[in-house]
Amino acid sequence: MQDFFQNYVNGSWIDGGGGRLSVTNPGTGAHLADMALADAADIDRAVAAALACHESGALSDLRPVERSRMVRKMGQFMLDNKAEIAELLCLESGKPLWEAVIEVEGTARYFEYYGNQAETVEGRSIPLGADYLDYTIYEPIGVSAQIIPWNYPIEMTARGIAVALATGNTCVVKTPELDPLSTTWLARAGEAAGLPRGALNILCGYGHEAGAALSNHPDIGNVVFTGSVATGIKVAVAAAQNVVPAILELGGKSAAIVMPDADLDQVMDSMRWGIFFNAGQVCSAMSRVIAHPDVHDEIVERAVGLAESLSVGPGIERTAFGANMGAMVSDNQRDRAEGLCKHAASEGATIAIGGHRLNQPGSFLAPTIITDVTPDMQIASTEVFGPVLSVMKADDEADAIRIANSTEFGLVGGIFTRDIDAAHRAARKIKAGQIFVNEWFAGGVETPFGGYGKSGYGREKGREALLNYVQTKNIAYRTR
Repeated sequence: MQDFFQNYVNGSWIDGGGGRLSVTNPGTGAHLADMALADAADIDRAVAAALACHESGALSDLRPVERSRMVRKMGQFMLDNKAEIAELLCLESGKPLWEAVIEVEGTARYFEYYGNQAETVEGRSIPLGADYLDYTIYEPIGVSAQIIPWNYPIEMTARGIAVALATGNTCVVKTPELDPLSTTWLARAGEAAGLPRGALNILCGYGHEAGAALSNHPDIGNVVFTGSVATGIKVAVAAAQNVVPAILELGGKSAAIVMPDADLDQVMDSMRWGIFFNAGQVCSAMSRVIAHPDVHDEIVERAVGLAESLSVGPGIERTAFGANMGAMVSDNQRDRAEGLCKHAASEGATIAIGGHRLNQPGSFLAPTIITDVTPDMQIASTEVFGPVLSVMKADDEADAIRIANSTEFGLVGGIFTRDIDAAHRAARKIKAGQIFVNEWFAGGVETPFGGYGKSGYGREKGREALLNYVQTKNIAYRTR
């Protein structure tokens, strides 16, 4: 473990004008390393470097296959260094080591997928009659500003920069303050792949300074943000001042509807991944289960048993998939989640298990199941972003869909049933950008992702994400 990590601007490793940031290991509460802290001037230098690279054509003028090879090489570099990257990610984020390995592999998958898409972004000709030649082309937007959340620091970064680079854009990345260390490996990956200087710039800074400077910078072509609704609104307003498009993914309060004919083994397997993976710090987590009365009590019993079975402790000690869970990312995040659990109890909900911090060093919250939750309670509509599952009861399919749609969010939703007609009815009526049927987190890099309502707008992942990074130009030619 090195003691100090630097920012990466215009092909060079540099200190930051904001001094140094102390990064804590949430699995122990101990200091881990220092990170160079970027200020607004550093952001300005990074954007200038990215813009100069873009305007030079060093990336955008390449044949798409050449960009494809670079992007895919970045993914291979991450895989080649998977063990070292995963250990660093585990230590700074608190997640189990096996989960960190999955994140590194997911990071590589984004580079693979979008590297392969680089050659598929094609325009078309439009017939206007014998005297005209009309066609469209897609041009890169220029500098893509990426503001990254802390729950998946390297995978979320890859999700944006892979598609940006593949389509010929340059990038400036503002990493999260809580776990910025592992993202430095993405700069190394860019160097190993032969990216031109200025194509990829990665800096750590506070949101109110570096993040604000990036989102309202006049020389960016778009801004991509994942985080809270309140901050997302600020980012969108700042970008709008320069008439710059924003892609916002702002979290959710997603519900899984469980019908009486559901396979409860499938439900429990999805629950394991849906709310306890990454200690529930997942924007698309299964944070609510809406159960039919016929299966409600059995689901609660099984859910409590699942929570009881989880060994919770430092992620570095949890090397293999199993009944285990790591820390939350910080004491502040843990304390917020614990406070929401206590408030739920004060409103009349029942803490079936958990709901409290663990009496040990580190940012640990016990796996939590809350029952007797009604839609009017705070816990039913507020994103906890922790290992906290609310179990609710619905009389029938229509009631379940009404409850599922009763929050301001609409990121994902799901239904567990053997009735294919019911599954499709629910899929059409649940107000969310992605619907899972009989498996939470079904889908992958290939499937578009984004929300309705206060879950944000724009789509990431899949081919739809390509459209965030290009502008359509039409050329109409009158022949002689």
